[in-house]
Amino acid sequence: MMIRSILVLTVSISAVSAQAKKAWTPPHTIDGQPDLQGVWTNATITPFERPAQLAGKAYLTEQEAAELEKQSAKSKVDRPPAAGDVGNYNQVWFDAGTKVVGTRQTSLVMEPANGLVPVKPAAEAKRDYDLAHISDSYEHMSIWDRCITRGVPGRMFPAGYNNAYQIVQSAGNIVIMSEMIHDARVIPLDGRAHAPKEVRAWDGDSRGHWEGNTLVVDTTNYNGKGWIATSAATGRIKGIPQSEALHVVERFTRISEGTIQYEVTIDDPNVYTQPWKVVIPLTRDPEYVLYEYACQEGNQAVENILRGGRAKDAK
Repeated sequence: MMIRSILVLTVSISAVSAQAKKAWTPPHTIDGQPDLQGVWTNATITPFERPAQLAGKAYLTEQEAAELEKQSAKSKVDRPPAAGDVGNYNQVWFDAGTKVVGTRQTSLVMEPANGLVPVKPAAEAKRDYDLAHISDSYEHMSIWDRCITRGVPGRMFPAGYNNAYQIVQSAGNIVIMSEMIHDARVIPLDGRAHAPKEVRAWDGDSRGHWEGNTLVVDTTNYNGKGWIATSAATGRIKGIPQSEALHVVERFTRISEGTIQYEVTIDDPNVYTQPWKVVIPLTRDPEYVLYEYACQEGNQAVENILRGGRAKDAK
């Protein structure tokens, strides 16, 4: 009888715990919206796409995650550049994270199930051409290097540093301030329609609405000149072009006091064989301070790269 009572009590406690977790609801703003405000970060060592050695494996075990974090820590040391290489920033300037994401997923890309972005060969060829000709013209360079934008949703993908976002809400708009390139994205929440299809922009035209506790942001009207990702942290996806047909749907759901689940579905039939989805948790960090990222001021990269290209041509 005592054993049975203990079992019943254990089951009851587990059920109550599960119910309490499920019943968590986010705080709300004064006008009744789920409150997403604050500073959030998404630095992580989880790769953008699933590595070949983890093919067929969607999640790491706790031990595998710990080993990956250990290996990553060993690689983050300063080494002299190779002969003829001017070198790069040293480690003090990087802030790419030290942990895998809390879910222990093996890649940030979660759909398709293989964790790989379904890129069409023509889009990969365009990427390869641009990356091979960056010293020929600024038009082949990253729009990040040119200080235009990191793109939507590219700015939400973790990079080597400045992986922070400040969210501010009002009754009719929500603003997402990205630390990288110091870019403020204003998203209307008042139900207005998208701009006419003739009106196109680098970051598209975003409209937001609430589905329960989830902020859904629908973005269309891209100008087709950008890249879906601009950071080397996205691996082979850096430099994949956008087309005017690009359609992006983002979902922001606050699932705990310190976590927003960010999901984005990307659909561009001119570039991909099917839609694909990225899932990244955003972690609240009230101590983080966003400083101005003055991208264009003092940016010598474009000029120097082109000057180097002309020097190479002269030889």
